[in-house]
Amino acid sequence: MPSNSPVVIDILSGEFRVDTNLASQFPPGSQIVSAIRFGTSAWTTTARLCVKNNIGIEKLYFLKCATGDNGRLLIQGEFNAQCELYRTMPDFVPKPYSWGEIDRSEPKTYFLLSEFINMADRIPEPYQLCTKLARLHRESVSPTGMFGFHITTCQGNTPQNVSWESSWTIFFSKLLKHVLDRDSAVNGVWEDLNILSQRALNYVVPRLIGVLEAEGRKVKPCLIHADLWEGNTGTSSKTGNIYIFGSAAFYAHNEMETANWRCNYNKIHDQVYIRTYLRHFAPSEPRHEWDDRSRMYSVYYNIIYSVNHRSEGTAVRQMAYDDLYYLIDKYASFEEGIGPRRINESERASLSDERDHTRA
Repeated sequence: MPSNSPVVIDILSGEFRVDTNLASQFPPGSQIVSAIRFGTSAWTTTARLCVKNNIGIEKLYFLKCATGDNGRLLIQGEFNAQCELYRTMPDFVPKPYSWGEIDRSEPKTYFLLSEFINMADRIPEPYQLCTKLARLHRESVSPTGMFGFHITTCQGNTPQNVSWESSWTIFFSKLLKHVLDRDSAVNGVWEDLNILSQRALNYVVPRLIGVLEAEGRKVKPCLIHADLWEGNTGTSSKTGNIYIFGSAAFYAHNEMETANWRCNYNKIHDQVYIRTYLRHFAPSEPRHEWDDRSRMYSVYYNIIYSVNHRSEGTAVRQMAYDDLYYLIDKYASFEEGIGPRRINESERASLSDERDHTRA
């Protein structure tokens, strides 16, 4: 069909016919050969486009669409996140081309257009993934020298609070509080979790995360993908190169990235990934608190998963509760008789062993 055909993408029915706004993204004289659904996504509709240019050469594109105001945030944020990743490491990210609004009235629909790479359906090979990831973290440079991002990015369907901050401790506190508040709004108030959350924000984060910026230490703002699970990675069937996509990127402490691998819903869960990454990017000082920092960061991922997956959120909410309890008991324990019951040494050891087992 000619690129100027009066056609529409109907993401509600799953039918793909390319509209004039999207068609205008291709070179003049291009023809849309095919537009078919491709891949799966919980909050968007995805397709593969085959486009023939004016000299008859065909090229494949990947298309993602979402509806409504939240869909606009998701698409705009992901496009900007992918552009930032691509600018730093173009061999690690499918090239993003454009984003915009579909030419239709209701519901308002937005598209993201990027390079199509045929991916093998398998878990990423640890060495290549971790060495590329460590390089991304080392070589990325925050444009402001601060933590955050220039536009709102979404993890799943949930917008993140990524406004710029010069202090990592303050930034992480705001980031975590934002999703804790969203979790209460979406899944209902859990009073004991609220008590632990407030204590963690008041005492544990300033102590455990704050020490990274104490005594002359500094934290480098590193560009992180921020939603790195197996569904957002792929291995080229042609070259074997690993790519990352579906990003919720912002500039953060690099250790925030790999904390997502502690979570049980993530198949990038084997300790070989952590060991490989740490060989290429050593833990921050104090090194002996690396695992506790990782546990603290993983609370964020479990809580935002709870927000995004309401029907499945109970288990990950409980894990976040347990991890907060462990950290509070270690760094800011309650006085006897105040707050939730303090866990004893055997319970703490058991909980630590259980977490290590689930990550192994």
